[in-house]
Amino acid sequence: MAYWLFKSEPHTWSWEDQVKVGEKGQEWDGVRNFQARNNMRAMKVGERGFFYHSVNEKAVVGIVEVSAEAHADSTDKTGKWECVDIKAVKPLKKPVTLADIKADGRLDDMVLVKNSRLSVQPVSWNEFQIICALGGLDANEVKAG
Repeated sequence: MAYWLFKSEPHTWSWEDQVKVGEKGQEWDGVRNFQARNNMRAMKVGERGFFYHSVNEKAVVGIVEVSAEAHADSTDKTGKWECVDIKAVKPLKKPVTLADIKADGRLDDMVLVKNSRLSVQPVSWNEFQIICALGGLDANEVKAG
């Protein structure tokens, strides 16, 4: 199983919006970056990820699950972009900020630290465990599969 991070501007689509759509989940649409699209193409149903508020907040705020594998992005008229669907699993007890992540030397190689602009990115199991712990969760209770 792989782990991921999904970045969203909270004024456009927030954790609260994600929670409101419930079990049906939501298309992670509008991504127009080839690397992010390729990351979504690699995702499998049931894999978990972080929901990250970008821009002002810059913090991991919740855990999400891939609920549908890569398919055509309904917002793309060209037909070249794809997306996955995700659903909310659980909020972090405490948001984990980008500053928290950068301050923890165990996370120095995390994609978020090295390429903070990439909107959909992989997260290692070790990174997942560390960030869950910083956010007040046991990673084993929210891990994939």
